Amino acid sequence: MLNLLYFSRALSCEGVFYVNDMRTVEWDDQHQQLRLIDQRNLPGDFAILSYGDHHSVAEAIRTMVVRGAPAIGATAAFGLALAAYELDVRDVEKFRNHLHAAAQTLLASRPTAVNLGWALARMRPLVDAPAQTVDEIRARLIEEARRIAEEDVATNQRMAGWGASLIDDGDTLIHHCNTGSLAAVDWGTALGAVRMAHEQGKHVHVLVDETRPRLQGMRLTAWELDQYHIPYEIISDGAAGSFLRSGRVQKVFFGADRVAANGDVVNKIGTYMLALAAHANRVPVVCVFPTSTIDLSLANGDLVPIEEREADEVLDIQVKGRPAAPAGARACNPAFDVTPWSLLSALVTEKGVLYPPFEKGLAQTLKK
Repeated sequence: MLNLLYFSRALSCEGVFYVNDMRTVEWDDQHQQLRLIDQRNLPGDFAILSYGDHHSVAEAIRTMVVRGAPAIGATAAFGLALAAYELDVRDVEKFRNHLHAAAQTLLASRPTAVNLGWALARMRPLVDAPAQTVDEIRARLIEEARRIAEEDVATNQRMAGWGASLIDDGDTLIHHCNTGSLAAVDWGTALGAVRMAHEQGKHVHVLVDETRPRLQGMRLTAWELDQYHIPYEIISDGAAGSFLRSGRVQKVFFGADRVAANGDVVNKIGTYMLALAAHANRVPVVCVFPTSTIDLSLANGDLVPIEEREADEVLDIQVKGRPAAPAGARACNPAFDVTPWSLLSALVTEKGVLYPPFEKGLAQTLKK
């Protein structure tokens, strides 16, 4: 079940709606529904969508109504809580079987971002824990989903403080994809650090990679920076190397969808090329992510499943109203790439800053 709760007029740079007016992922207790900011048509149109079942939530994740590893994790948790309201039965075992099937549906919606599986792994023990009634299970699932959402906001604010400590007054940064409030329940990861530095009074300028093919940088990051009144310019993805070589960039910041045990980072496609160019020009590369994004079960990033998305995302470009690609053209569209740990200058989590080599530090961080 999907409802359109609110639709605004076209947004302008003056800010018809501000990103801190509501959370990206928000539970509607009155109607027992999940509310998500629809990120597919930003910045031109703003819509809040309401979801009442886990199947529609899984589709929202798959179609990128909601995106960003922390936001996907919280959304999946609420999706499983919604599944607990779908079945009107008193048989506890039948109810549990329904919830386990719902968890598998949600888990399959996007394979790369580890936060999705992490959140569901937190929820599943509550399904199987001893319970006399179905209502007991329902109550603890929604309570845990809310806890995951609240923890995400607090985690991001702590992480932003650590990340901001690596940003100097007067820095120009290149930022890839979108890692602000829209990528989390609130505040964000790498862009959250930039925002924190700005609020500390540091003068920061951001070069925003457009982030092909879905343009999360141009559409979402630029819009958020408008809201925060942080100076920025949009650059094409291919221009980043030129800016780095010219000496006009002091640091590169981006987030992560999964971080392997050795510190390899899996992030939005284009991150690897950006990190290569920065490393070649001795510009520090900083990756900011919550500890829930760390996957110690995988030794390196090459073991992470990389999502392949529809070719239309690459080919759906028009020039003067006509398709830019030849008729019948095909495209490859991996959504993520792997950046080896050796290209990274620092990893930032809510528990502090890690410097290379990262393997021992990541393992110790998760034990804290």
